[in-house]
Amino acid sequence: MTFDTMWESILDVGREAATGGYRRFAWNDADMTLREWFTGCARERGMDVEEDRNGNLWAWWLPEGWQGEPRDAFVTGSHLDSVPDGGAYDGPLGVVSAFAAVDIVRARGVAPTRPVAVTAFSDEEGARFGVACVGSQLSTGAVAPERALGLRDADGITLAEALTRNGRDPRHLGADPTLTSRVGVYVELHVEQGRALDLVDRPIAVASAIWPHGRWLFRFTGEANHAGATRLVDRRDPMLAYASSVHSARHAAELHEAVATFGKLRVLPNGANAIPSEILAWLDARAADEPTLDALVARISAEAKEHAARDGIGLDIEAESVTPIVEFPQAPRARVVRALSRLGEIPVLPTRAGHDAGILSAVVPTAMLFVRNPTGVSHSPAEYATPEDCRLGAEALADVMADWIAS
Repeated sequence: MTFDTMWESILDVGREAATGGYRRFAWNDADMTLREWFTGCARERGMDVEEDRNGNLWAWWLPEGWQGEPRDAFVTGSHLDSVPDGGAYDGPLGVVSAFAAVDIVRARGVAPTRPVAVTAFSDEEGARFGVACVGSQLSTGAVAPERALGLRDADGITLAEALTRNGRDPRHLGADPTLTSRVGVYVELHVEQGRALDLVDRPIAVASAIWPHGRWLFRFTGEANHAGATRLVDRRDPMLAYASSVHSARHAAELHEAVATFGKLRVLPNGANAIPSEILAWLDARAADEPTLDALVARISAEAKEHAARDGIGLDIEAESVTPIVEFPQAPRARVVRALSRLGEIPVLPTRAGHDAGILSAVVPTAMLFVRNPTGVSHSPAEYATPEDCRLGAEALADVMADWIAS
């Protein structure tokens, strides 16, 4: 299949007709369909397919005559899951481009001197169970299997139960002791999540760093009561403290030249004529460096506690995941830039979005390529990259792949 054929073959998987967005969540029907699609793409290319102990998919192209386990491989790919009503490009573009790059390199007659793997990491977005990059975090040992297995979705289903329902053994989860020997470098191609490339009129960029970021759960606790019959002075309404905290977070982000978003909310009992008893609100915060992120979250938390105390509301704050700054190593980054010299000047830019490459960078060399997003919109059905830029991205990834595997 060509790039275009592969891309079109998954456009309807997990798409909601009402919104045009995707709901490809870990271990749901759409995710399982995409896993089958990945396996089909690999087998069409004669690649051996493996699902590792953490649900990550690997498709292997081994040098002729290779004996034993893969080692020092050139690995590329991304993820196939989405945020709620997300766009088509975030994740799948990297997987489709990886298979397309294999095709391009083979068409050039390049014979690999080291193994090549196309990967799709499991549950990168964390949309279902609340923690991002679960597959790569488990593999690197960044998250303990006991914690991962106990994560619950909105219906109360644990990750352990979801794995079991899909024929996987939850007892297999854990750090992958072969990761550092098998992976020589991981290069992830991703749609740009922002608009920097459009503003400088360049189609491709290389990542310099990933901002530190995290998710914090704010649990505002009040008292459920009748929306009509309860006097204002008698209310303990947690929605007020929550709403004030949203405004405070925006102001704090401006002061710290950072970003902070309350983007997920759960209201109990969630009745139109009932004062809430509890508000569960998730804060996503990101900053250019870790001290700034710490200061930002400390300020948002302090002001939220003030709002809660004013309204007689209880407040508990829990850090669900915090990822430190990732500065991609100079050597792989410089090699990627050199491999793309035919494209002229390649911008080297930081990103505010988290990626599996950022998690893997703690244990293996990593680099990232970005494909221009002319709208600047991501995590939305409006996310976009032109077909021409997508094809150019696959060609660029092939250039990088060829440089690594032919040497």
